[in-house]
Amino acid sequence: MDILNGASGAPAADLIKDGSEATFMADVVETSQEVPVIVDFWAPWCGPCKTLGPMLEDAVTAAKGAVKMVKINVDEAQMIAGQLQIQSIPTVYAFFKGQPVDGFQGALPGSEIKAFIDRVIAAAGGQSPGGQLDEAVEAAEEMLSNGAAVDAAQTFAAILGEDPNHAAAYGGLVRAHIALDDLDQAEAILNGAPAEISDTPELEAAHAQLELAKQAADAGPVAELSATVEAEPDNHQARFDLALALHANGSVEEAVAQLLELFRRDREWDDGAAKTQLFTIFDALKPNDPVVLNGRRKLSSMIFA
Repeated sequence: MDILNGASGAPAADLIKDGSEATFMADVVETSQEVPVIVDFWAPWCGPCKTLGPMLEDAVTAAKGAVKMVKINVDEAQMIAGQLQIQSIPTVYAFFKGQPVDGFQGALPGSEIKAFIDRVIAAAGGQSPGGQLDEAVEAAEEMLSNGAAVDAAQTFAAILGEDPNHAAAYGGLVRAHIALDDLDQAEAILNGAPAEISDTPELEAAHAQLELAKQAADAGPVAELSATVEAEPDNHQARFDLALALHANGSVEEAVAQLLELFRRDREWDDGAAKTQLFTIFDALKPNDPVVLNGRRKLSSMIFA
């Protein structure tokens, strides 16, 4: 499956090149008529340039032809540096249609470099592979929410074929297998996640959902547990088991309410199991979910009361 609609990307040699005053017109002004060109003004004696340059190259390469890059040594291109009023290096300009459209000075962290590249591509009316992959993730999430877990899993896997470190796709693939009730495969996928993304919110959410799915397999009957809790309000184990059963049956808000009540009655019971379970449920949901927002607020009010 070709998530990028056939965009195999231009050869690296064509994407990134060393420029000069003699080639600036062709490499930057003319080329930027068709595709944005990032110009990195650097010098061999510039320490930050040695860090920024490779990071820029990686970001441009990852864009797979949506943007190109030209490296200009200011020591050898003083006329151009003067015309563009380059006063310190590294300085980076983005050209489109022959004109500078964006830029920055000094070294930036990788996330800001990627954001800069994406912004330049978007300003030129293009779309970075990351943007296309994100759209594919949204489509797969919709499949998953509509019950088409097999199709969602295939789409998430295809996205990972394009970008093995795409955290949202990786988490989605785990959740698709959870939806298919294939918990062993979901756990295997999660355990095989690249180290670079193992601590991302998307994988933490998938891990939390996997833990909840395992618990659901052993959950008891809601009616029986409810009767026990009603008859024995201080039976903490029964209340905890009721919360597990409620969650397994899709009654997430009610499960949170029982765990909050358990925390109110005895926050230290079973090494703080109520609080731990609440955080597992919160992690499995989206941060802006009303259940999370209300639950966290109530928990905080108890903790700091």
